[in-house]
Amino acid sequence: MSLDIPDAIRQQAQDLLDFIDASPSPWHAVQTASQRLQAAGFCPLNEVDRWSLRAGGRYYVTRGGSSLIAFVVGEAPLAEQGLCLVGAHTDSPGLRLKPRPADSVGGVVRLGVEVYGGPILATFADRDLSLAGRVVLRDAHGQRTALVNFGDALLRLPNLAIHMNREVNDKGLKFNKQTELPLLLGALPAGLTAADAFRQPLAAQLDVDPASLLTWELAAFDTQKGAFWGVDREYLANSQLDNLASCHAALSALIASPDDTSSRLLALFDHEEVGSDSAVGAGGSFLGDVLQRLSSGQGLDDEDRQRMLARSLFISADMAHAWHPNFPAAYEPCHTLAVNAGPVIKNNANQRYSTDAETAARFMACCERAGVPCQQYAHRTDLGCGSTIGPILAARLGVPSVDVGSPMWAMHSVRESAGVLDHGYLIAALGAAFAGR
Repeated sequence: MSLDIPDAIRQQAQDLLDFIDASPSPWHAVQTASQRLQAAGFCPLNEVDRWSLRAGGRYYVTRGGSSLIAFVVGEAPLAEQGLCLVGAHTDSPGLRLKPRPADSVGGVVRLGVEVYGGPILATFADRDLSLAGRVVLRDAHGQRTALVNFGDALLRLPNLAIHMNREVNDKGLKFNKQTELPLLLGALPAGLTAADAFRQPLAAQLDVDPASLLTWELAAFDTQKGAFWGVDREYLANSQLDNLASCHAALSALIASPDDTSSRLLALFDHEEVGSDSAVGAGGSFLGDVLQRLSSGQGLDDEDRQRMLARSLFISADMAHAWHPNFPAAYEPCHTLAVNAGPVIKNNANQRYSTDAETAARFMACCERAGVPCQQYAHRTDLGCGSTIGPILAARLGVPSVDVGSPMWAMHSVRESAGVLDHGYLIAALGAAFAGR
């Protein structure tokens, strides 16, 4: 049976693919989000400045270049209405270059990497990889930071031929993280060191002298663009769906919300995949600092600030595990998630997710108001359950919280898949939450 996908939802899914393709690193994701916010009339703030916030104003602020908080100051009193907060994360599991990555083995330049988070390492093999991130440069004023994105294929992690690895199909593809994961850059040019062979193209990409390069944070990424697939093109595939899909959905919902009565806030954090304990992570002070300045700017004292938080709701948006027909034993019976069947409410009795019965019901109401279906998920009891920023921020802020997300396949692969309809459904549900209808 053909799946009918409205043109508006198809366009939202294409916009998601474009958003991801423009955002190969957390710093690029924040840059892309900032550009969209400014185009929608949000005013940039800087943490080092004094803020003057007006009712009806739209603002955003970044920290460390890889985390962002955007908010609308509603005209209704904060202490009486509270605010809707939605959080997601900008980082994805993968491979990050070391500070001095280049060496040469047999005349081939390799770049040493660290494993960031929990990627499926085998999926990085035989892909057209490149580098993106930020570089700190020396200039006439001391130093500056620039973003870099090579775009085209630059690196590769070639498989060992099956003739030398006869058990690969029986025991699986495994890499020694220290000795077998370095990425191949190319032949070592005559007269150059391995370090020079890496620094020269990096400097050329930034149009600077190689001597001005101080240090960098660079991630390997798959250069293949996002695409639709399936008979009716009802699915989409790309890197970083976990969790740029949630970032895009929440950003789209915030920008599209026209109401100036209610206050609402979007927080996009780096470092979720490695525990969130950093200055830019959900475990840091970023959200609490912004909420303090927001409440102070509206004349709230400490008691009114607590009243504001008690009336608020935090929605942690992160992707969910869709049921895989080839691996049915991996899932909890009665909690199998169908792709293109709506947003997922995630539950865990051990608080790996922050959902409780009341907050689940509140998100169900958001879905009902938006006219979209929703699903519920629990992990198999005999498997370890992942977590999100939801429990972290619920504990720090004391705000009622719910964990939600869109179902997807191949989470933490370099190439993930999800449903076209689900993305539109999540935008609509988060839009209803922001509207507070």
